[in-house]
Amino acid sequence: MSASTSTTPTKIILPDLVSHCDFKKRVNRHRKQITTETKQWLFKGGNLNGKKRDAFHGLKAGLLTAMCYPNAGCPQLRVCNDFLTYLFHLDNLSDDMDNYGTRSTADEVLNSLYHPHTYRSSARVGKMTRDYYKRLIITASPGAQQRFIETFDFFFQSVTQQASDRKDGLIPDLESYIALRRDTSGCKPCWALIEYANNLDIPDEVMEHPIIQSLGEAANDLVTWSNDIFSYNVEQSKGDTHNMIPVVMNEEGLDLQAAVDFVGNMCKQSIDRFVDDRANLPSWGPKIDHDVALYVDGLADWIVGSLHWSFESERYFGKTGREVKTTRVVNLLPRRV
Repeated sequence: MSASTSTTPTKIILPDLVSHCDFKKRVNRHRKQITTETKQWLFKGGNLNGKKRDAFHGLKAGLLTAMCYPNAGCPQLRVCNDFLTYLFHLDNLSDDMDNYGTRSTADEVLNSLYHPHTYRSSARVGKMTRDYYKRLIITASPGAQQRFIETFDFFFQSVTQQASDRKDGLIPDLESYIALRRDTSGCKPCWALIEYANNLDIPDEVMEHPIIQSLGEAANDLVTWSNDIFSYNVEQSKGDTHNMIPVVMNEEGLDLQAAVDFVGNMCKQSIDRFVDDRANLPSWGPKIDHDVALYVDGLADWIVGSLHWSFESERYFGKTGREVKTTRVVNLLPRRV
């Protein structure tokens, strides 16, 4: 559909990202157990009711966790699943602090992470944070703990910025959006969980190496930008513009389908970037190389796992995910008034 036609598009065709990604899809054998345990943990004390409970079941976070951390032992997988589920529900869990916006939630969470044994607060989001983090620090390396907290801090800073942009009706330029989205995605703390889930203790100078950083960024970009494509329909129906597709339409002057294709190509390039970087990893000696290979495999698990999960979850396509995965056709929802 060209930009000059006045008719509003009724559907979009998704890029074929699943075929472009030939990484092996793996699923952790503890998936069912941790799904049940996390559900009990999340619902304790009436945290979520009615529609929010249904949304939890439709989310299938346990499947995402099991595909992204396929080799984790059961206790580690449970912590990862608690964290991912909590991340998806962070808005709901901090409802009682909505009046203060994201900053008060950030204070609760970060105080709970920096002082898990001494910080006391009655807010449920703080209690849940302390609960999973106390379990994480039993086996996580000091470096993984530090990276988890630092990147989660960046997440809250960027979410606060996003809330401010949304309030002002701002559509950022593409470069600013990409920089912000790498933190609002919440991927970076999940990369620290790869270290934790696989019992890795990789030196800081290795984790800070440009190629390791570039691999993490390529994986983040693929997970995040593909998520913008998959979530576009639900978001446009709510009038939410914090998505790469409207950003590209605005900056490049493209119509909707052309913008979807543009972002799709960027996703494919991020997979190609990852493959190139992986082939060019330097060597740090047998022990570190072994751990680095496991970490990089973990990033690849996230790329392939998130792509397949997006069509299994009901978050983006309701009950039609598998059909959309085959046809790649998404019928656009009407704009909510």
